[in-house]
Amino acid sequence: MKRIFLLTLAVFSLALVRAQTAGPVAADEKPADVLQIKELEHDFGKIPQGKPVYYFFDISNTGLVPLKLDNVQASCGCTTPEWNKDAIPAGGSDRIKVGYNAANEGAFEKTITVTYNGSQTRQIRIKGNVWKSPAGSAPANESVQFLKQQIQ
Repeated sequence: MKRIFLLTLAVFSLALVRAQTAGPVAADEKPADVLQIKELEHDFGKIPQGKPVYYFFDISNTGLVPLKLDNVQASCGCTTPEWNKDAIPAGGSDRIKVGYNAANEGAFEKTITVTYNGSQTRQIRIKGNVWKSPAGSAPANESVQFLKQQIQ
């Protein structure tokens, strides 16, 4: 009787310990597989200097438990990511908004690191080419100036 009790207690303890160490990912899932990003790179093409641009990266949680984006960090201050701080439910989706300030002329390529579920990471990229916009406003339209003088 004592042996049966100890055997039952040992099996129960083993099951309890295994349940605690399973973590947030199901047994048949790999941690990197739960975050799906539709596109890993976006090319803005040619953009005028001084005009900020934005892009939304679509993400989804293919796991069986909620997915938490812990941090989304850009490689420099000219790139600003924004994301939802709430967990993405299993099977749910969300977006990461990435902005680029386009202050400097020339080609650029920036990396954004997405940290999720504590320590997992994925990278997305933006790139493009910033062209120098004209220094002044549009040239004066003499016809408009003439009409303004006639009205006065």
